[in-house]
Amino acid sequence: MKCFLRRLFFMLLAAATFSTGVFAQQALTWQQVQDRFATANPFLLAGQVGIEEARAQEITAYLRPNPSLGLTADQLNPFPGGPSHSTFGDVLSVATVSYLHERRRKRELRLESAQDNTKITTSGQADLTRNLLFTLRGAFVQILHEKAVLALAKEILAYYDHLLDVNRDRYKAGAIAQVDLDRLEIQRVQYESDLQTAEVNLRTAKIQLLQLLNDRTPVKQFDVSGPYDFSADVQDLATLRQIALDTRPDLLAAIQTTEKARNDYQLAVANGSTDPTFSFDAGRNPPIDQYIGVGVTIPLRIFDHNQGEKLRTKLDIQRSERLTEATRAQVFNDVDSAHATLMSTVILLKPYKEHYLPQASRIRDTISFSYEHGAASLLDFLSAQADYRSVQLSYLNLISSYLVAASQLNLAVGREVIP
Repeated sequence: MKCFLRRLFFMLLAAATFSTGVFAQQALTWQQVQDRFATANPFLLAGQVGIEEARAQEITAYLRPNPSLGLTADQLNPFPGGPSHSTFGDVLSVATVSYLHERRRKRELRLESAQDNTKITTSGQADLTRNLLFTLRGAFVQILHEKAVLALAKEILAYYDHLLDVNRDRYKAGAIAQVDLDRLEIQRVQYESDLQTAEVNLRTAKIQLLQLLNDRTPVKQFDVSGPYDFSADVQDLATLRQIALDTRPDLLAAIQTTEKARNDYQLAVANGSTDPTFSFDAGRNPPIDQYIGVGVTIPLRIFDHNQGEKLRTKLDIQRSERLTEATRAQVFNDVDSAHATLMSTVILLKPYKEHYLPQASRIRDTISFSYEHGAASLLDFLSAQADYRSVQLSYLNLISSYLVAASQLNLAVGREVIP
């Protein structure tokens, strides 16, 4: 019996160890989150298929015209009459092969237009990635923020519980009144509420990130890690503007659209030219037994010179150039606005980190010590606790604002300039 119980104990221990190894998951860094996002997000995967479709259109654009084959049997005589009647005696059989010859580099221009379309589609995919990464970064930062708020709520509640234990002892010793102890215990509800709210918010933030990753991992097993702090080192505005002009995929797509419009205009001009059709035929024509012939067909483009398409594509060049200028102006606006927001947040964060946080902690500890020794009122004690909570939450919210502003600047520039 003892041997059986011992084996059962080791089996349960092994099962618990295996279960821990299976369900424990290491917290993901920002880089790991990006890697999963690139391989799992449905919108990105669908966009990649769109690029492959654009490449397939290049094949179609460069195809040569198919030749035509014509077979003719004429002068059949199925009607009886006369002594020398023969149904197939005087039949005229002809085989004709014709081919349309495209002039003025039409195939090459169609290929260039299709290749330009592929470039635009690729840039559009890069711009989609840029915008989705901003959303992903926001969800990632939100988790870090809620984790920091949850840690603060636990720290405040633990600190307050310690003071409650001290004041319960003081009440038993007759140092404080029952009403003061009741007021202290009622105030604990606020900190309990903060803790529960922080846990719910953290769970919600994880659900949002899991949706972006198209991940079905249970929320309790999913976590991320990363620095929750700020840096005052930000590149100057002129440098950020130049990086944006060189990097932004939407601006690149606008420039590529203008290039495609120019190629389309050249194609429209080429399509206004005449394409001859060459033909070769061979046949049998009694009393001549066999013959061959060649021919050429040239359409007379008297009325249709593709005038409408030429004008449309020419106007499209002007429209694309204006849109490119508008996109360039939007790039400057995005960078300038994001940079101003980030610098404003940094200016607010510096005094918080250097002065307000230490002051709030020092005031709380001093008033708590004074209250325990009867040198401060209950109102002063509760006020110091509330001020500490308010300053700490304000600082955490400012850190979140800084990280969102940094993500906004990365979005405006087109790549990560602030990791």
